[in-house]
Amino acid sequence: MAALGVPRWRCLWRRAAALLALRRPGRALLGSRGYGQDAGSEADKEKSDVTKPCFTDELVQSLLSKMTGLDLQKIFRPIKQELKPPTYKLMTEKQLAEATRKAIKEAKELLKMPPVLSEREPIDDVLAEDRILEGTETVKYVFTDITYSTPHRTVFREHRHEDVLNLCIAQFEPDSANYIRVHHQTYEDIDKHAKYDLLRSTRHFGGMVWYLVNRKKTDGLLIDMIQRNLMDDATCLINLYHMLYPDCQSAKAAKEQEVHGIDLIKVFMKTESKKVGYIELALQAYQEALASSAAL
Repeated sequence: MAALGVPRWRCLWRRAAALLALRRPGRALLGSRGYGQDAGSEADKEKSDVTKPCFTDELVQSLLSKMTGLDLQKIFRPIKQELKPPTYKLMTEKQLAEATRKAIKEAKELLKMPPVLSEREPIDDVLAEDRILEGTETVKYVFTDITYSTPHRTVFREHRHEDVLNLCIAQFEPDSANYIRVHHQTYEDIDKHAKYDLLRSTRHFGGMVWYLVNRKKTDGLLIDMIQRNLMDDATCLINLYHMLYPDCQSAKAAKEQEVHGIDLIKVFMKTESKKVGYIELALQAYQEALASSAAL
């Protein structure tokens, strides 16, 4: 009997989806320009002569990885499956340190971000024509993909955004219209309901951040980071924004004033944010909590 009545195929599917995504050919990553890479306005493009960084750039990947986080409890959380007796191991301090090192290494592999590509041109190539088979069937066939027959809003209400993205990676190529559409809808729902933590410490968090930054929709994520005391992540988010929009007021002010940390967030808030009041309140609460803990 499966634990909590969950069918066995679900855990098998999750493992298969993860393996398939990790084995995607590396060709898709080379020289890729992310979807949303050209999402900025024409005015922004004309203002800057500097080529925008792409998703695969080393510094971009470094910033996205830092923001993703490395929560081992979440990465290796138990998958609901058939109940088995637990196993226990007695370890020395040295063995425990080695086991932890291996776990971190495996976790980083699991957090490798899927490629982000622009949508490919439609493929209308005819692979083969076999005249011998013509007329052998008197009925018409219709091939339909029913995988996504369940509306996205249903699975979104169940907070299964990660499951949707895992299945999407297993089924579609990263430059297909369906792959990009499903990712966009998932990111939009997360941003709309401020459910960013669902993808934190998963391989999908970096793609979500890249999508939001390219569309200049970072306010909600920035507020979430401040409220969770993830100030380093907040500054990484702003630094990534400045990389994509080096001519924005915030980037220029940060460079001229050489600001960092909370001061950098304040500069960004005043020049780029559409939710100044919310960010201001989040910063105020953070600073008050910091002052209270320092007084203890």
